[in-house]
Amino acid sequence: MNKQMLLAHPWFGPCLAALIAVPLALLAHRIGGMVLRRLTRHAPVLHAMLVKIQIPARFALPLVALQMVWQAAPDDLRFVDSVRHLNGLLLIAAVTWLAVRAVNGIADGVLSKHPHDVEDNLQARRVLTQTRVLARTADSVLLVAGASLMLMTFPGARQVGASLLASAGVIGIVAGLAAKPVFSNLIAGLQIALAQPLRIDDVLVVEGEWGRVEEITGTFVVLRIWDDRRLILPLSYFIEKPFQNWTRSSSQLLGSVFIYADYGMPLAPLREEVERIVKSAPEWDGRFFNLRVTDATERTMQIRVLCTAASSSLAFDLRCTVREGLIAFMQRDYPQFLPRLRVEGDPQPQADAAADRSAPRTASARAG
Repeated sequence: MNKQMLLAHPWFGPCLAALIAVPLALLAHRIGGMVLRRLTRHAPVLHAMLVKIQIPARFALPLVALQMVWQAAPDDLRFVDSVRHLNGLLLIAAVTWLAVRAVNGIADGVLSKHPHDVEDNLQARRVLTQTRVLARTADSVLLVAGASLMLMTFPGARQVGASLLASAGVIGIVAGLAAKPVFSNLIAGLQIALAQPLRIDDVLVVEGEWGRVEEITGTFVVLRIWDDRRLILPLSYFIEKPFQNWTRSSSQLLGSVFIYADYGMPLAPLREEVERIVKSAPEWDGRFFNLRVTDATERTMQIRVLCTAASSSLAFDLRCTVREGLIAFMQRDYPQFLPRLRVEGDPQPQADAAADRSAPRTASARAG
């Protein structure tokens, strides 16, 4: 009797179909995933995407099968509309998750073809910046689209949307003002990804601080300062304000060293010492160096040394090496030509002036 009642229950057929559809969907996921991963072994981008979507696809495929079962069920079945609605919400969430993971998988595959931990990584850093910024922008768009689709499945949400559209004039102004930072950063992120005024690992000078771009998110840029501090700046900053990029087209730099010497200092020995120091320095890239007198004051002459290096950190070390070497050279061989303040005059008037200054003190000492 109970068996007959169970077979006669209106939900028996749909539930039995669901129990068959879910294992079949999981089996299709397992077999299809193995076949597709094997076929895409030599396609890094597709293979990385398939690996990323493996887990969300395990949920999405059974939900697709269940949705087909519930849609085939009779419309007059009790609670079938609620079951369809709940399954639809879960399906939208799973598909959104799958789409986000697919975008991230494509980004990982692209980055695997362009490693940025090599010596000449300018092209790799360009690809890294574009891929990360565009992937995060796409993730944001997909999440907003998924949430919007889920809300649109509720009749109440559609009514709220209609009422909001009725007063779109005032609400549009308020929403525009409130969302201005969000949209400005979103547009700035797209501009940075396409025009690339800065990239990951670029060396920048911003707000008087020297550092490297450590991370570019959907809303801000993290700049790692030389002393391990972090400077956080919104994306729109790099579109609206000027900044220095020392690695825009190349990481090679021309460093300068300034020293000051007396006019009696001969320049030929200094040039020879600069050549010796620079050529023996491992930081020098072999491109260029020179020594010139770039300024002359009433007391000293300004001597400038230029030298090249392959990166900003090497250029800084090379400048320190040249500066220290020249100072040591002058201290050792030409100490008399180091910058100094001279006071010259007739010694006799100076002695008389000193005696005049000491006379009152001597008289007061005698009086005591």
